[in-house]
Amino acid sequence: MGRNTKYKSANLCIAIFMLCLAVRFVEYFLIETDKTIIGENVFHKSVGIILLTLALKRIKLSWSDIGFQRNGFVSSTLKGLLLGSVCFTVSYGVELAILALQGNPAHLEIYISGFSLTGSPLRNTDFIFFMLCVVFNVINVWMEEGVFRGLFIKILAETKPFMQANFIAAFLFGIWHIVMPIRSYIDGEMSLAAMVMLGIGYIILAGIMGIKWGLLYRVTGNIWVGLGDHLLNNTVATNMLHVVSQEGADELQIVRIMVAQIISFAFVLAIYRRKKRKGELNN
Repeated sequence: MGRNTKYKSANLCIAIFMLCLAVRFVEYFLIETDKTIIGENVFHKSVGIILLTLALKRIKLSWSDIGFQRNGFVSSTLKGLLLGSVCFTVSYGVELAILALQGNPAHLEIYISGFSLTGSPLRNTDFIFFMLCVVFNVINVWMEEGVFRGLFIKILAETKPFMQANFIAAFLFGIWHIVMPIRSYIDGEMSLAAMVMLGIGYIILAGIMGIKWGLLYRVTGNIWVGLGDHLLNNTVATNMLHVVSQEGADELQIVRIMVAQIISFAFVLAIYRRKKRKGELNN
């Protein structure tokens, strides 16, 4: 028997999204794991992987069906890491140049910080924190790429053109990230206006990133390239390699991320269009 077509709809995506989002809210507002020695909100990502596993079993799909093929795992992940490294090398240079032009010269420092919209005071340099950062972010990107790119695009693309499915998945990915500015507002770290503006900005930025990783999924046929790029963004660019000036650290982190993502998005989009013109891609 084939898999149950009853579940081939956007309803499954919304159900899984709402469940994951509910657990995300619980961890951010009640458990607050990122404020502990763990330094990361990893619980809801682990729950998300469990929900993804159950969903795949329910609709009779395998991990390889949503892009987690064993073949090409190493080479594809390295390509993703390379893509992120090149783009962030440029964006770090832009960030340092802007600060220098402002009369606030800066330098790079390596340490582990907790990600914060208003700046994290944490500076951990012990090896164990670097290991935890990598491990927790592997769980992070495994869940997000598996759910938002692998499962959602796979299901939605069965009844919709790929780009439409990709945009829907990317929009949900953007909504997924508004939890952070909401908590910053509730914690008194920013005003209501700032929360609204940052929330909109997050939806747009995370949406662009989601579209890009969806295009990589489409172009390569696997999840690994996008996962590698995503991992580089989450570990090195936001938690490990920092720009420190006399006025503080990472004041222009959002600029760094935006520049890198715009460059990589343009590159990936060009590859997608080239393959589309050659007839190597459908829809």
